[in-house]
Amino acid sequence: MRTVICGAGISGLALAHRLAALGGEVVVVERAPGPRPQGYMIDFFGPGLEAVEAMGLLPAFERAAYDYPEGHLVDEDGRRRATVRTKGLARGRLLSLMRPDIEAVLAEHLPSEAEVRYGVALTGVEERADGVAVTLSDGAALEADLLVGADGIHSTVRRLVFGPEERYLRYLGLHTAAFTFDAPDVHAATRRAFCLTDSIDRQMGCYALRDGRVAAFLVHRSADPALPDDPREAILRAYAGLGWVTPRALEQCPPPEEIYYDQVAQIETPRWSSGRTVLLGDAACAVSLLAGQGASLGIAGAYVLADRLAHAPSIEEATAGYERMWRPVAEERQRNARSMARWFLPSSRTDLRVRRAVLALSRIPFVAGFVTSVLTGEDVRLAEIVSGTAITARTRP
Repeated sequence: MRTVICGAGISGLALAHRLAALGGEVVVVERAPGPRPQGYMIDFFGPGLEAVEAMGLLPAFERAAYDYPEGHLVDEDGRRRATVRTKGLARGRLLSLMRPDIEAVLAEHLPSEAEVRYGVALTGVEERADGVAVTLSDGAALEADLLVGADGIHSTVRRLVFGPEERYLRYLGLHTAAFTFDAPDVHAATRRAFCLTDSIDRQMGCYALRDGRVAAFLVHRSADPALPDDPREAILRAYAGLGWVTPRALEQCPPPEEIYYDQVAQIETPRWSSGRTVLLGDAACAVSLLAGQGASLGIAGAYVLADRLAHAPSIEEATAGYERMWRPVAEERQRNARSMARWFLPSSRTDLRVRRAVLALSRIPFVAGFVTSVLTGEDVRLAEIVSGTAITARTRP
């Protein structure tokens, strides 16, 4: 089977790895000129970790991971207001990885049967009775048995095949950004823990990286979903006067092309496939950073899709089976993320105090399980999803 995957992000590369390992011919097309260095730190756990282990990539993921035993909420003077053991907020194992490092591991371990073409965008899709034909921005034309849109929340495949983005995007009232900077004093202060400002309507977090840089993660409320023309200027304006190490981070904020900046949103599509085209990852069902599991769900979803393609009688039955198995998981995570928005970024002093109290209680063993269930949603095992044994339980009223 020949598959064209649009998007060389986490979901697309995971699917390419799995399909090629199963004997398929795969071409991945990516509009960016190369692997994207921008991105934030991800707490990686759950079904994606199971998928990575099944794919034989767990040792490589472990080598790329960082160890942050604790997370601290800090006030404007850097004093701790609350502390949480980060690995206690996930069931089972948890790895902390930079998003670009996840993509790098997946790309480095792609089988030779998978080809990645950077610097080319999808410009046209033609559905055929026995396959799909796509055209690319460099003039090339490809024919395949299946086209997969793994090109993120602003998916070109979804727009061309399923319609305009505004039909499917649910804006959650937040903008987010990430960048890296050099500041030895900030690096020393965040060497063994993730630190997040204990603030209202905007917050910044910092991670110390092994190369001496600091990774900054930012999120703030915005009534306007439109993205700024100049993300650097927008960051300087939105986070001015925040306190703690924020002034140092803003001094070192890089030019716009080195910043990741986007709206915080979810994608809700009534169907994930049409003929020989199927959506995957954020293109199909972005859960938003509020869920904290986008990378894990992206890899696990790719694993489920590849499994269905390997075992179903036809491609159409495979894509339908993948959606039937995976949609309940994704939609549950979306609902959980929306319910957590109030605590993810407090909008009042009362919410701020409640968040501190909940995180403090999470250090008590019998409370930790409840807090974990609230933060991460229902437990899900990849083996149960692939076997179909989880479907009945997740779809009953």
